[in-house]
Amino acid sequence: MGSTEHRPTERVLDILELLSNNNEGMTLTELSKALNAPKSSIMPLVHTMTSRKFIYMQKDTLKYFIGIATFSVGFSYSNHMDALKLIKTEMKHIVSVSNETCQLGIQIRNNLLYIAKEDSSEPIRLVSYVGKQLPLYCTAIGRAILATKSKEELYNLYPNGLQAFTANTITDWNTLFEELELTQKRGYAIEHEESTPLVNCVGISLCKKETTVAALSVCIPTFRFSDEKLKIIIDLLKSSKKKLENYFNDFDLDLSNLS
Repeated sequence: MGSTEHRPTERVLDILELLSNNNEGMTLTELSKALNAPKSSIMPLVHTMTSRKFIYMQKDTLKYFIGIATFSVGFSYSNHMDALKLIKTEMKHIVSVSNETCQLGIQIRNNLLYIAKEDSSEPIRLVSYVGKQLPLYCTAIGRAILATKSKEELYNLYPNGLQAFTANTITDWNTLFEELELTQKRGYAIEHEESTPLVNCVGISLCKKETTVAALSVCIPTFRFSDEKLKIIIDLLKSSKKKLENYFNDFDLDLSNLS
């Protein structure tokens, strides 16, 4: 008995599954070989998926990757996950006490992807937003994720070096290594106006069984930044980290959709 699945639809789903499991991306030729289908038959599918932002092509390599529309569809499901609900509850608490914006992010290849945000009553101008990607090294939330990685892993993530986003961005490897070592020792990351002018951020990792699955950050505009506020935010982040990680481990919550 023949398959009852619609072949073009099946190929669209196959393309999404292939790309979701391949962090290095795939060219049209590689997709064709993996699907055992001629390029002429999958090219219209790829073009449509690209135009709808379910996938995107990196122009210099001609490789395709999962796009923001795919994330948005998946995120609508993950909104119902217990783990994410718990995190959002903590984010709201952090904002209510600090009156500063709180964000949640995960690692996507060598970038940080923002997947949740709670605004304060005094919103600030950020380059980040849900769905936005930035290099991990120039954000506090990204450094909280990078802190446990080896130098070799970091070099592999950024083979072309560290690009500046503001005048304050760390672009020297040794300086970054020192900052990541300090992050690991004190238990939180901090950056001053490195990704956004006049904005400072504090970040902390969220782990399950010693594996970092995500990170939280709080952003403070420079004109509201003070040692007192910094201490309040660090205490809030550390308290939320402890509470969330206890939940993750005690209830064996599934965080697979966050990592």
